[in-house]
Amino acid sequence: MRILITGHAGFIGSVMAPFMQEAGHEVVGLDIGYFDGCDFGSPPPPIDQLQLDLRDVRVSHLEGFDAVLHLAGLSNDPLGSIDPQLTYDINFIGSVRLAQAAKEAGVERFLFASSCSLYGKAGDAPLDETSPFSPVTPYAETKAWFERALAGMASDDFSPTYLRNATAHGNSPRLRGDLVVHHLLASALTTGEVLIKSDGTPWRPLVHIEDICRGFLSALEAPREVVHDQAFNLGRDDENYQVRDIAEAVAAAVPGSVITYAPGGEPDVRDYRVSFAKISEALPDFKAQWDLERSVADLAEAFRRHGLTIQELEGPRFTRLRRIQELQAASELDSQLRRIQR
Repeated sequence: MRILITGHAGFIGSVMAPFMQEAGHEVVGLDIGYFDGCDFGSPPPPIDQLQLDLRDVRVSHLEGFDAVLHLAGLSNDPLGSIDPQLTYDINFIGSVRLAQAAKEAGVERFLFASSCSLYGKAGDAPLDETSPFSPVTPYAETKAWFERALAGMASDDFSPTYLRNATAHGNSPRLRGDLVVHHLLASALTTGEVLIKSDGTPWRPLVHIEDICRGFLSALEAPREVVHDQAFNLGRDDENYQVRDIAEAVAAAVPGSVITYAPGGEPDVRDYRVSFAKISEALPDFKAQWDLERSVADLAEAFRRHGLTIQELEGPRFTRLRRIQELQAASELDSQLRRIQR
C-alpha cells in the first residue's frame, strides 16, 4: 500500500516508518518537525515527507494514499498542562480535520494511535475494549473524543481502526525521556537510585515500540471486515505492571542500584490494568516479541554506549515539554505552537 504516517519523525514514528518500508509498503511522512535534531545516536533514515502542521492538512495532501497511520499530536500529559486548549485544538480538532480530509480524498484505511490512558483511573481489574472511558488528562480526553468522532465517519468507503497503545518504551532515534521505563533506568544508571515519584502502586500496561509497529502492520494488512470500526488494546497480558514492579526490573538490570521514593509521592491518578485478548484473537499475525526485561537490557546497553546522563534525559533533547519551551524561548514557535516564519 501507499501509506502516510503522521508524526513519522517522533518517538514511535521514526521506528514505524522504516518498519513499514521493510514490510513492502510505500511510506510518506507528515510532521511539523518539532524534534528535528533531537537524535539519540544516528538520526532517523530519511523518507519522502510533508513538513506540515497537522492543523493545516488539506484534501490535496492526502490524495493517492491507501491508508493513513495517524500518530501525530502533542504526545503526553505534561505537554497538555502548558495550555489544555492547545491539546484539544491539535489532538482533537486537528485530527478530525485530518480524518475528514482523508475520507474526502478517498483514503480507505485510517489507523489511529489511540491510548490505554483513556481508561484513566480504573484500578487492578483488567479492562477490555468495551470498558468505559475515564480519562483524567486533556491528552487522554482527546484520544477518547477522537475515537468517537472517527466512529461517526466510518462508512463503506472509509474504515477506521483504533489501536489503544499501552505505555510505550524502547530504543528509538527520537528517544523520549519522559516515559516511565526510560526515566527509571536513566536514574539508576547515572545516580544509582531508581527514583519512583509516586507511591509505586499505579498499574501500567507496557508495550515496546517495535511491537506497536507490529500491531499496526497486522491491522493494516488484515481483512477490512476484521478491523473496520474496531478498537484494539495493543500490548500483551503479561506486560501489566505496577510502577514498583518496573522499578524492581530496572534495579535488577543495574547492579548496585537501589529503589528510592521521592518525598511526598502520592498515588498517580492514572491507574489501569488492561486485557489484550482481543488483538491476539482477531489478529493472529500479531505476535509481541519484547518484554520489559529484554527492553531494559537493550536500553541500558544503548544508554551506556552513548554516555546518556539524567540531565540530558530530562533536558530539551529528550523531554517533550522542555523541547517545546526551548523552541518558544528561541522564538521559533508562537503561543499556538505554530512555526514562526522568518
